[in-house]
Amino acid sequence: MNRVGTAVGDRIAHVVSEVFAPAVLVAVLLLVVGWHAGEAPGVSRWWGLPGAIFAAVIPLAYVLHGVRTGRLTDHHIPDRAARRVPLLFGIGSLGAGLVLMVWLGAPREVLALLAAGGAGLVVFALVTNWWKMSIHAGVAAGALATMTAIFGPAALAGAPLVVLGGWARVRLTAHTPAQVVVGALAGALVAGLVFPALR
Repeated sequence: MNRVGTAVGDRIAHVVSEVFAPAVLVAVLLLVVGWHAGEAPGVSRWWGLPGAIFAAVIPLAYVLHGVRTGRLTDHHIPDRAARRVPLLFGIGSLGAGLVLMVWLGAPREVLALLAAGGAGLVVFALVTNWWKMSIHAGVAAGALATMTAIFGPAALAGAPLVVLGGWARVRLTAHTPAQVVVGALAGALVAGLVFPALR
């Protein structure tokens, strides 16, 4: 591949990595699930918003602060060892949000999604002690599993987007193909089991 082709491919991979970043997907998914839960009579369609704040916005703000202060090198946290504390912070933020939203009476689907996300974070935090599974792939595949549980097999039309996101991470040498595949499988398995069981 020539230099121009390489540069274009790398640029596309960067854009895809940002568009399908875990915080972005988590926030969008919570808004979608909250909107869907709001189809029930008397239920607000905006329950996903506070969930997104605790599960995506606050953890991302923590990471960005770490980048600004030099504690982290990049908001995607390429260093495996540096991921542990942000993952634990994310678990704490999501857990606090889940407790608050249970107390406030949030709909079951939103609570189930937060619980599934928390379970996924715990799995990734544990594995990160030894190996750098792709969180991008895990969240993308988990989102697909969640959408499939809600909207049925038609949601599987989004599977190529999961593959695209995985390609981008490998293209940027952020992960090996194995780390992407295992991350996707872990995300899909956790979301596919926890979310349907609790909703």
